[in-house]
Amino acid sequence: MDIYDVVVIGAGSGGITSAVTAAGFGKKVLLIDKNKPGGECTWSGCIPSKALIHEAKKVFTVRNEVKEYSYDSKTALDHVHAVRDKIYSHETPEALSRSGIEYLQGEASFKDSRTVLVGDREIKGKKYIISTGSSPFVPPIDGLDSVSYLTNENIFELERLPESLIILGGGAIGIEMAQAVSRLGTEVQIVEMMPVLIFREEMEFSLAIQKCLAEEGVKLHLGAKATQVTRSEDQIALRYEKDGTEQTIKADSLLVAIGRKPNMDGLELDKAGIRYNKKGIEVNSRLQTSQTKIYAIGDVAGPYQFSHMANAQGILATQNAILPFKRKINYDHVAWVTFTEPEIARAGMTEAEARESHGDSIRIYDYDFNQLDRAMTGGQTIEKMKVILNRKGKILGISILADRAGELIGEAQLLKTRGINFAKMGSVIHPYPTYSEVFSKIGKRVMVDNILNHPLVKLFRK
Repeated sequence: MDIYDVVVIGAGSGGITSAVTAAGFGKKVLLIDKNKPGGECTWSGCIPSKALIHEAKKVFTVRNEVKEYSYDSKTALDHVHAVRDKIYSHETPEALSRSGIEYLQGEASFKDSRTVLVGDREIKGKKYIISTGSSPFVPPIDGLDSVSYLTNENIFELERLPESLIILGGGAIGIEMAQAVSRLGTEVQIVEMMPVLIFREEMEFSLAIQKCLAEEGVKLHLGAKATQVTRSEDQIALRYEKDGTEQTIKADSLLVAIGRKPNMDGLELDKAGIRYNKKGIEVNSRLQTSQTKIYAIGDVAGPYQFSHMANAQGILATQNAILPFKRKINYDHVAWVTFTEPEIARAGMTEAEARESHGDSIRIYDYDFNQLDRAMTGGQTIEKMKVILNRKGKILGISILADRAGELIGEAQLLKTRGINFAKMGSVIHPYPTYSEVFSKIGKRVMVDNILNHPLVKLFRK
């Protein structure tokens, strides 16, 4: 029987991070996955979608200047495949081996809490990290299982994009793909059950993105519940119900993008005595399962389904598995980005969430980027940042709507994570002209308000 210090099941971003961390401590590590290393992020998520978005932006820019510009979507998908291969070159079994990690391709299942089976091999691990990720959730819509549909797992395998596409779901994945494929020449329709796209973000930001998509030609069917899918000749027909009436729309293909489900099938978790529910494997604040020598991270454990969260969990869980002291995971400071144009980035609460939690004691600072000289050079008009602070001036939440929102949110995340008063940004000298100046401009306003709201100042101002 093969015995390892750490056995990692699942070779996505979180699993690879766990394996590399364990190997860094000099441990004997086995990394198992039924597919090639890289997981959803490399093959069907973060990397290919951002590569497609990059190509779509270039095409969109040219088409705005050259109306008769012709473009074959095969070029964009070829670029996607090239980028994936480049990323994968750092994740191959050979690359992992150079880092001291043994890779085994196969499907792992627990025999008991100390043993897993992979094919005819029986493997014993002193500690386990489960990082099997998630898969697209496919809703029980009448007829959906009888047609060929797309998800993020197979759309990037196409040779060319379809001429028309229905996207079921108006969340981050749905709207990113909608804008990208629309810019590459596909006629796109979004069907979303909620009355607004990406409804969990700041409402004004969601409405701004909604307007952008509509202006670019994406048709929106909001507040619409899909009820049936059929194939009509060479097209897919989707029927939905809205305001008590039914309507039918058609397209060449259908992309299902309404959420994710944890990958637990085949693991035989019951045999290991690992508790789980429909949301995933249950873990404590130290990322231990009900079997304390077995940890779970990433999408299969939640609560956030982001690669950067899986990486953070992977490091902490592996350290907890190896070291004598165990740390707790902190979910108070999580940031994310929706990669539309403009991007939406957020860390912490929205204004509505902050008011519900803190009442009227919060302080709101809005700044339109059209006041920034750097933004004026590009002609952007709808970009803005909203900062929500507590009474003392520390960040409760921040949302950014801008072309570079994903790059800007990191500075806000640093302030929030370290509990730095936003007023301190007023004395930071940012390069001119850059989007980052927005932090010092808001910081100066916060600094003045902090002074004016100081009890002694308020006393003397009476």
